[in-house]
Amino acid sequence: MANALKPKPYDAKHDAPYDDLKRCSWCHDDELYRHYHDHEWGVPNVDSQKLFEMLILESMQAGLSWITILRRREGYRAAFMAFDAEKMAAFDATKVAQLLQDNRIIRNRLKIESAVSNAKAYLAIEAKQGFSDYLWQFVDHQPIQHHYQNHQDLPPQDAISEKMSKALKKAGFRFVGPTICYALMQATGMVNDHLVSCFRYEALNVHR
Repeated sequence: MANALKPKPYDAKHDAPYDDLKRCSWCHDDELYRHYHDHEWGVPNVDSQKLFEMLILESMQAGLSWITILRRREGYRAAFMAFDAEKMAAFDATKVAQLLQDNRIIRNRLKIESAVSNAKAYLAIEAKQGFSDYLWQFVDHQPIQHHYQNHQDLPPQDAISEKMSKALKKAGFRFVGPTICYALMQATGMVNDHLVSCFRYEALNVHR
């Protein structure tokens, strides 16, 4: 897995807005979206804390667009104590009530409460096995390389994300349905779902 998790370095000169690089169609011309697409989406991530952050953010997305959450990412980092799971697990009713007044995040009680319970579930797995190892085991610790030509071909979920969802729910996680789990897999490089025509596709093609 070590060699698989070393994609080609990103060339910073391509970070200028409105360049002419061919990208996946979903990031459009939004600079924040493009930066996320170019630097983060699909890059294999094996850092447990970062994976926890992405799981929390993806769970916040349920019923919303990803750009809605992405634009509030810094707000979530501030509200959720930089996604420090130990601190989040200690959030009480008073803290939840405060977060429901925080306009930097989506003020949904069920989602905020789920972040607290998810932090507790994360800590249990991290102590027993390591959260990164736990998640990556679902893809046999190897990024899955897809070869999609069109954005419409990308599945909203698959058999692996269904299996991951069931396991996470059994472990005490909430807002982790198969679609959320597949989005997590895409975001953290467990699958490479960049279109074949995208300039990031080859850099993240671990089966060259």
